[in-house]
Amino acid sequence: MPATQKATKGTSTQNTSSEKWTDDEVAAMQEHAKELKATRAGKTDGEQDVLDKIATMPDADRAMAERIHAIVKANAPDLVPRTYYGMPAYSRDGKVICFFQPASKFKARYSTLGFNDDANLDEGSMWPTSWALTKLTPADEARIGELVKRSVS
Repeated sequence: MPATQKATKGTSTQNTSSEKWTDDEVAAMQEHAKELKATRAGKTDGEQDVLDKIATMPDADRAMAERIHAIVKANAPDLVPRTYYGMPAYSRDGKVICFFQPASKFKARYSTLGFNDDANLDEGSMWPTSWALTKLTPADEARIGELVKRSVS
């Protein structure tokens, strides 16, 4: 389209396969819309929602999610459990600080422990915001505890 022409309402572009949402991504967005609606209506019990979500996970994901839930609660008891795009998450003042994305969520090779912008993990001009998890060792659990503590400091 020449620079002087403007697209009109109703004009569409073709999507390439890389621009389309996967079924898993669409499902996550739908879950998030339901979470927002329930929150606005005051119909949520964050702790129970997280425990219910964890209970539906495949065994390997569930075991990690249960441990991470316990670690977060022990190291940052002020964080409020809630779901976030259908995943266990922990928030402060309504903002998600950290979340657990099970491998099964998007058929990934590994699960992810992620931290959002409000987590106090800044370190110089570059720092990680998520960690890949294939299993949890005692050392991993200790590191997660430290990260969670630091994220809310």
